[in-house]
Amino acid sequence: MAYVSAADDHSDNTPEGRTHMKIRLTAGETVLNATLDDNATARDFASLLPLRLQTNDLLKREKYGHLPRSLATGGTPQSSYKIGHIAYWSPGPDIAIFYDHDGQSIPAPGIVILGEIDSEADVFKKYDGAVDVTIEAVD
Repeated sequence: MAYVSAADDHSDNTPEGRTHMKIRLTAGETVLNATLDDNATARDFASLLPLRLQTNDLLKREKYGHLPRSLATGGTPQSSYKIGHIAYWSPGPDIAIFYDHDGQSIPAPGIVILGEIDSEADVFKKYDGAVDVTIEAVD
């Protein structure tokens, strides 16, 4: 799946001029749509798709899974997140899917936001412990 320009897409949910790629996350019977950001790290992540990860719970705020390899640098590391963010944790190399917020910041070196789940990311609360998540590009 190629990135498309939001100007060509005419979607209302994407800031004008932002490039994006639609993806789908499936965990059990749960299916969520998300949009990847346009940065080198997110593009490298997209090159791994489709991807099936066993995710585990961390701090009752995120599901994290180990990627098969490290991702390219290029996104801006940050110490904050919001519910629905899909983020890369470079020391892992892991991704995290944030489904709740505990008020804590992310320790150094921080995370790079890969994208965001469109809605209902809190549904991951129902999966206590490990859950397999499939991530794929959407046509």
